[in-house]
Amino acid sequence: MVFGQVVIGPPGSGKTTYCNGMSQFLPLIGRKVAIVNLDPANDALPYECAVNIEDLIKLEDVMLEHSLGPNGGLVYCMEYLEKNIDWLESKLKPLLKDHYILFDFPGQVELFFIHNSTKNVLTKLIKSLNLRLTAVQLIDAHLCSDPGNYVSALLLSLSTMLHMELPHVNVLSKIDLIGSYGKLAFNLDFYTDVQDLSYLEHHLGQDPRSAKYRKLTKELCSVIEDFSLVNFTTLDIQDKESVGNLVKLIDKSNGYIFSGIDASVVEYSKIAVGQTDWDYNRVAAVQEKYMNDEETQD
Repeated sequence: MVFGQVVIGPPGSGKTTYCNGMSQFLPLIGRKVAIVNLDPANDALPYECAVNIEDLIKLEDVMLEHSLGPNGGLVYCMEYLEKNIDWLESKLKPLLKDHYILFDFPGQVELFFIHNSTKNVLTKLIKSLNLRLTAVQLIDAHLCSDPGNYVSALLLSLSTMLHMELPHVNVLSKIDLIGSYGKLAFNLDFYTDVQDLSYLEHHLGQDPRSAKYRKLTKELCSVIEDFSLVNFTTLDIQDKESVGNLVKLIDKSNGYIFSGIDASVVEYSKIAVGQTDWDYNRVAAVQEKYMNDEETQD
């Protein structure tokens, strides 16, 4: 049984930086890491990857040969990867014995909540290679500073969770920069716990761009609350404690926490229901560390 992460998120959310940071942190806690780059547009990798999709197909070649733009080219590359899944399986098999795998995906969000090729690729890998994967979706923390952008991030996260059908952890990345984005309307726990979204209505009405779609936004918020699936943890990729807290959460979601344990059902249950670090006190500590009191409003 092999464990790993599927790293996804919009462009600029920090996926490659995340994979680079994780590849440095995980060996410190005794895990041998292999990074699989499945972004054919990422030609400047800061890390050494064990598998690179550019050995199979290159976005630049696809765009030139088929007269496609970047988005169409990425869709073509994912469809091509799906048709050549044997290539990826053959590259992964030597890594299965002792590696923890990080999949670095493109930032085109349509690949994760509309298009099926990425989902099909992961489903086939999970079945054929007995993988236990968690989707880690990175969302730039600066979106919390604008109510409309925050609702968009919630909707993206919910859509991706429903489409991918994987254990899922949503992450507000670059939390160390949140103090530079301006005042937040509420305390940080409002955004991480996705509390009563009706409180956003007043702030949405203050923005003429958002006010036009206020009724639509209200209905979208109702959908998000009805599903009640989305929440966030926070991440400063340069802070070991922050990365460690996230790893604990991921380990619990994909079952790594149970690996190597020879215990009874009772003992497994104790681990499963044990207290996690996802609580008010930890979020409050993050706010105290990265945000000044005057940066939030009651």
